[in-house]
Amino acid sequence: MRIGAFLPAAGFPGQDHTQTLEAAVAAARAAEDAGFDSVWFAEHHFMSYGVCPSAITLAAFVLGRTERISVGTAVSVLSTAHPVALAEQAALLDQVSAGRFRLGVGRGQPLVDLEVFGTLDRYEQGHADALDLLLAAVRGGRVRADGPVFGFREVEVVPGPRTLPRPDVLLAATSEASLGLAAERGLPVLLGMHQRPQEQAAALERYAELRERAGGGPVGGHVAASVAHVADTREEARKALLESLPRWLGPGLAGYRRIRGGEGPRRDPDAYAAFLCDAHAVGSPEDCVRRLSEQAAVTGAEELILLVEGVGAADAVRRNIARLGDEVLPGVRAARSRAGG
Repeated sequence: MRIGAFLPAAGFPGQDHTQTLEAAVAAARAAEDAGFDSVWFAEHHFMSYGVCPSAITLAAFVLGRTERISVGTAVSVLSTAHPVALAEQAALLDQVSAGRFRLGVGRGQPLVDLEVFGTLDRYEQGHADALDLLLAAVRGGRVRADGPVFGFREVEVVPGPRTLPRPDVLLAATSEASLGLAAERGLPVLLGMHQRPQEQAAALERYAELRERAGGGPVGGHVAASVAHVADTREEARKALLESLPRWLGPGLAGYRRIRGGEGPRRDPDAYAAFLCDAHAVGSPEDCVRRLSEQAAVTGAEELILLVEGVGAADAVRRNIARLGDEVLPGVRAARSRAGG
């Protein structure tokens, strides 16, 4: 059972960008010290929800500051990056980190990012082509493209990867279409914290159906996101997050500016904070062990990644990471070991 820390570099009010990014790096190093298996960074553009516009760049920096822990992107947005360029970076990090880098990609959303980077057509029509080109290029060797979205002569992609046949690639899946695409390509999926564990389990069951329909065998390596905050009591943990999360979620969610169809409905930050506390591992150490063990058992995911920044303040985040490492992770791993997972 692998357990990781999810660090979106959340832009809480009262913290400038330097403080936020330094806190994310410090949290990643604290996660390694606490015994986490991995850390994951998210990519966001032009909003305070996350102040990291290049998850793979921050991952590269943290790989250089750590020794053991895997470092991944959850996710790099495929619609705003050229797939060959992203593959080159992934292979480079796979080489210099001795295989510690993990590439998670997603389609993204129809946001102003696509307007700024001039990639709206790729978002609407080229996601599958971009994914296929990424998968071809990340293996190294010679690659060319002759499709309507990407077209170029044959080139040699260097460096080739250290991890063969290619480095880990997983696909964020928030829709039937993305589940089907991952199933057809035989890729593990990343499931978001906006889903309850039962919903994540249903998504993986549907993935298995689509994979069988595509004529493929079972795929391992699925990752499910959660929220984790530990305190002496459940009431204390909930109180801390219900006070802090809306301060981040309010301005952060307001930063999602859609290209078409207006702004659309937004989540109420207080209601969403309450949902996250109710759906995930927020409570005493015993509560967190039970909830995470149940999530692992119900979903069948091989890895859980935990949003640990919910309390906001950098020192409080590091205390949460330390307590999770000392008081929660050993219990979850022991429970999964007893269950044979």
